[in-house]
Amino acid sequence: MRNQQKQTEPEWTIIKLLQWTTSYFKSNGIDSPRATAEILLAHTLGLKRIDLYLRHDQPLNRSELDLFKSLIKRRTKREPVAYITGGKEFWSMELAVSKAVLIPRPETECLVEEALSVLAKENLYNPKRILEMGTGSGAVILAIASQKPEYLYFASDISINASVIAIKNARKLGFGNKISFFCGNWFLPLREKGNLFDIIISNPPYIRKNDIGNLQPEINRFEPFEALDGGEDGLDHIRHIIEHAHQFLNHEGNLLLEIGHDQKDAVDRIIKETGNYKQVYFRKDYSGFDRVVCAEKS
Repeated sequence: MRNQQKQTEPEWTIIKLLQWTTSYFKSNGIDSPRATAEILLAHTLGLKRIDLYLRHDQPLNRSELDLFKSLIKRRTKREPVAYITGGKEFWSMELAVSKAVLIPRPETECLVEEALSVLAKENLYNPKRILEMGTGSGAVILAIASQKPEYLYFASDISINASVIAIKNARKLGFGNKISFFCGNWFLPLREKGNLFDIIISNPPYIRKNDIGNLQPEINRFEPFEALDGGEDGLDHIRHIIEHAHQFLNHEGNLLLEIGHDQKDAVDRIIKETGNYKQVYFRKDYSGFDRVVCAEKS
């Protein structure tokens, strides 16, 4: 009697998995299917993406295959890659993220750039005090601090879980003792008014409530609703910050806000109606939309 040849499972090497996963993601309508496959496989193996090609013929063991398969399923359900891997790069910094915080966007780097531009014009002999409100992962305040470590930094968020992530990132990047974090709803924790800050900066929620359901599934299913919801007109939080920030800014201090791509005229009107600011200007993002407003306290 002949010995029956045992059937063996195909050997899944790195390159074979990348090819199969790219095709699978593409058939499921996942953006950037090749890059996504690379990121998830590199995360599974604890490698850098370039290492995948240096080890292209390396087979995966069963536990590695099972983990990678679970990540593929999560992404196919439209969970963002950043939440799956627990990290996102911003301003050349690798930040921890979780579902408690918004995933940092490339356009928000325009907010950082404008803050640095404002600081470059300031008198360098006086220590500057910068407050970020709604810090989330801490991306904005950490990016500014990485370029201007000589200043004093403060950051707040209404979410305790978000604050924990921001503090974690600050410590990881060596700014644990440089940034003072506190928790609360916008200006409520600041019990005293006066010349407290030279810059108040924020990327507040500015999506119209009724529009959130129409956003990509990666956003409306997974990112924190309270960090997106700007109220009926999308301007609730922007309006609140504009109406109160001047009470906490130094003379000729600056308020910087990220805004929605179609909110320039409305934001300009809100600022002018307060009568508390001068030299208002808007900065476009990399796609040509008016994304950042800067207003100086009058």
